[in-house]
Amino acid sequence: MTTARENLVRVFRHERPDWIPIVGHVDPYNQPSRDGMDPQLAKQLGDVKWSDQSTLIFSRYLGLDVMDYVSAPLRRIHHNVQATVVADGLDTVTTWHTPLGELRDVQRRSTTSGASYVVDRLVKTADDLPAYAAIFADETFELDPDAMATIDQRRKLIGDDGMLTIFIDGTPLGRTYRTYTTVEDLAYLYADAPDALGHTFDVIEENHHRQFALLAQCNADAFIAIDDTSTTVISPAMFERYSLDYTNRVAAIFRDTQRLYIHHSCGLIKDLLPLYRQTAMDGVHAFTVPPIGDVTVAEGRRLLGDRITIMAGLAPLALDMSDRAVAAETIAQMFAQAAPGDHFIMNAIAYPDKTMEQTAFAVAECKKHQRPPRNRR
Repeated sequence: MTTARENLVRVFRHERPDWIPIVGHVDPYNQPSRDGMDPQLAKQLGDVKWSDQSTLIFSRYLGLDVMDYVSAPLRRIHHNVQATVVADGLDTVTTWHTPLGELRDVQRRSTTSGASYVVDRLVKTADDLPAYAAIFADETFELDPDAMATIDQRRKLIGDDGMLTIFIDGTPLGRTYRTYTTVEDLAYLYADAPDALGHTFDVIEENHHRQFALLAQCNADAFIAIDDTSTTVISPAMFERYSLDYTNRVAAIFRDTQRLYIHHSCGLIKDLLPLYRQTAMDGVHAFTVPPIGDVTVAEGRRLLGDRITIMAGLAPLALDMSDRAVAAETIAQMFAQAAPGDHFIMNAIAYPDKTMEQTAFAVAECKKHQRPPRNRR
């Protein structure tokens, strides 16, 4: 009998799976409403934290295949660069002191949600790039023994029920626009200082190679690079110039140890998919269909070809589910477009505005369409 783990492996090896996998995902931002939740489940989930067992608990409760995750088990060490952190009311001011200058980052805590958001980013002009690169050039890494032990324990807990993944840093371009500069400033840098920007990304890539060579030793099945890529932020030309060859080089690091390299790319990505097709990535994670995204599963399959696995978000869980018939039809369409389902995984991401009853309904509808047509292969 095929195990869930074996079946997931078949999807990524481009073999016909016995069923189309449905996997779950929970994190501090994406977790089901406790309204009406089974008290035992609510107790098990508790206060959801990154890298805890919530995804495993959620997936087993709903009878899903497991694609669990943990954070990278790294200790980051700086030698000639220092960061000072000062609290100033609602703001936390971080100043990076490098041999090539100082950079300043300000995060502000919301008085309503308690979450923090960036109000002043490190990189504003081309003059900031040398100091920005110096932060990454100075950084070295060690594997954290306690975190490594946690990974081994999670691998045992998952057993044959699925895979364990590790979230890793995205492309240098992606890291920069997500965290260290604004979209507007990045556009000016790309227009006015493209070579200096490229040199900076080369330094960040070297940093990533140091990280990933260590991480490839971990007892995990796949590595998911968090890029949050969207053409509302970058152009395809920017990805082609700065990220295409990078992706191939990084994928090779993990391929050499028989691990998968998956690109987390949510948002408006339709015009990026022909470029993804040219890379060695094994999958696109958090593939987002309309109306939130801009590309259907059918279009994605055509643009990506038959090698790259689509890991699509379960659309109705992100939308209004008041009309259950519409929700069911949306799910049926996603599976129909994925046919024969050889390179497709449905990702049931938990949403805080959805109850477990709504989530369970969506999952039950998915299960009606799980198995590929028997006349294939």
